[in-house]
Amino acid sequence: MEKVLSSLGKYRLAAGVALFMMLVELAVELSQPYIISRIIDYGIRAKDMSVVWLWGGVLTGGALLAFVAGIVGSYYAAYASQGFGYDLRERLYTKVQNFTYEVFSRFASSSLITRLTGDVSQVQETIFMALRFMTRIPLVVAGSVIMAMIVNVKLGLILAASVPPLLLFVWWMIRRAGGVFRMVQQRLDKVNGVIQENLTGIRLIRVFVRMNHENRRFRESSRELMRGTIGALKLTETTLPFIMLLVNGAVITILWFGQIDIASGAATEGETVAVVNYALRTIGAMSMLAWIAAMFSRAGASAQRIREVLNGDADQPQSDAAVDAGQPFSGSDVEFQQVSFSYPESDRAVLDGISFRAEAGQRIAIMGATGSGKSSLVQLILRLYEPDAGRMLIGGVDSKELSVRSLRDAIGYVPQEAVLFSGTIRENIAWGRPEATDEMIARAAKAAQLHETILGLPQGYDTRLGQRGVNLSGGQKQRLSIARALVREPQILILDDSTSALDVKTEAALLEALEAMSCTTFLITQKISSTASADVILLLEEGRLTEAGHHEELLRDSGLYRRIYESQYGKEARHV
Repeated sequence: MEKVLSSLGKYRLAAGVALFMMLVELAVELSQPYIISRIIDYGIRAKDMSVVWLWGGVLTGGALLAFVAGIVGSYYAAYASQGFGYDLRERLYTKVQNFTYEVFSRFASSSLITRLTGDVSQVQETIFMALRFMTRIPLVVAGSVIMAMIVNVKLGLILAASVPPLLLFVWWMIRRAGGVFRMVQQRLDKVNGVIQENLTGIRLIRVFVRMNHENRRFRESSRELMRGTIGALKLTETTLPFIMLLVNGAVITILWFGQIDIASGAATEGETVAVVNYALRTIGAMSMLAWIAAMFSRAGASAQRIREVLNGDADQPQSDAAVDAGQPFSGSDVEFQQVSFSYPESDRAVLDGISFRAEAGQRIAIMGATGSGKSSLVQLILRLYEPDAGRMLIGGVDSKELSVRSLRDAIGYVPQEAVLFSGTIRENIAWGRPEATDEMIARAAKAAQLHETILGLPQGYDTRLGQRGVNLSGGQKQRLSIARALVREPQILILDDSTSALDVKTEAALLEALEAMSCTTFLITQKISSTASADVILLLEEGRLTEAGHHEELLRDSGLYRRIYESQYGKEARHV
């Protein structure tokens, strides 16, 4: 909890003012029953109106003071809690941005969204309630008991006797409710995950007429959340009736013994009224405690989930200093020396003893069946992961000794799935290089064979994209992603099966345009038309490099490459 609450440090002054104002309200509240007892005993019973006016004026002045203190306290509590939430959300977002890819893969996207929104809001709201009410409740209870005993020891002891069992019950309930609310938040993650999948794949769902199936999935996950929430609320809502039973029993006991003591002269009407008033304040505080306990339990569960994110890369720091540490990028030749790699928490080697050399400016085509390790290989070049064994040299330097930032600044990367962002086409291309001029953007679009298509749109480069680029075709999305990589003028270009939606003519024009760029290109593809012009073709099979060479060489010597070729062009084409 300390790590989560550390974001509250810069708001210590505001929190202190809020707590001080709360203490002012508390002092006024605790003094009111005592003042009322003075009015009854020394004013009304003695028929002395001067006493009534004096203490009535004090009572009114105190109420006005409490009113002002409440407004000021609420303002500063809101300022502290909202500022805390803002800073904590920014800390979490920055932490997620700096996660290693390995750590990032441990969290579902829907879970991270819930933690950055719902969990932070829950803790933020609890901070506000703590500054305004939560810290006040134990003080009201303790202060009421003390003041009741000051007014009348015997009647005050009756009230004091009811407090310990109440506190023990609430403590037990909070401990038990924490685990229940953690389960509720996990089920909320699941609901968000289903929603995210459905909204992302809405077109596919409709084409396959799977609306009823997906509605059923949502209902099931939502029903689980509802049942979990009902179970948690059942647990927390039993607190209030139990508290009311005990405290109301104490009030009845106070009234019973109070009327006996009044008759015997051991107590006055004012004292009895004051102690009953303190008992009623204890009821109010304890009834709020049931609500606060439920909130605290939920906040505890949320804080633990937030802490998991903050501690997510404790063993793998990715601070700016760590990203910048190492030698600057100095060359675009890439060499793998017996590189092996397996994903975290997996025993299966995705890459096994891979060795090859790509000279600066060469085009390297990578082919292989699904799951052969093609994408994993280029992820090592990007240093999204580190090899388990062997060495990867870039520019003759071990990749582990290079600055991650300088390495990635020199790489243009186009993933398998085109990822587009909200904004215009111009902004999406410039996303790869924020300082890019209009000329640089147009040049990249021309190389990606997209310039003419963009000019044909009503707003040209200022055309706004729909959600995830819904108003573009698959090939246009891919070419836009390629333009975003090319505008960086990279020294190493990685195309991860990112020309699959392009027709043969457009792809040939793109590859020809890339010839003019002096960059080392890694092209993952399943199309022979893409590999024919490559300087080196790597054939991967189950994580091993089985063949390497140029097109004619592999067509002559590699049975696997010939089978791929014949599957696309037919046996006759090879002989021709």
